[in-house]
Amino acid sequence: MKISNSLTCRLGLLVLSALWSLAVNAHGPFPSIHVKDLPDGLRNNWNSLKAEMNENSHCAAAFDSNTEVDRMVFKCSIHIKMAHEGARRAMHYCNEARTEHRIKMPCKLIQE
Repeated sequence: MKISNSLTCRLGLLVLSALWSLAVNAHGPFPSIHVKDLPDGLRNNWNSLKAEMNENSHCAAAFDSNTEVDRMVFKCSIHIKMAHEGARRAMHYCNEARTEHRIKMPCKLIQE
């Protein structure tokens, strides 16, 4: 009986840790940046699009300058049904624009 309880306890801890890791990486292994860390121009874009966004919407940004608009990229996937797909698309759109504008900073998902 003692072995069974120990096994049940270990199994329960394993399941809890697996669920916790899924919650932490719910939108993939993408790097993220907090809204407050964005330059003013990108934060204004975020605030203007926020009303259209749902729980599955995601935006990504990259910037090499806090003041030069041509050194910033901001891309979103707004009307999407699956959160992970929204994150993946936002990162894809951002990386395309980042390459086009020759921005060195990697794209990051924007988090509130």
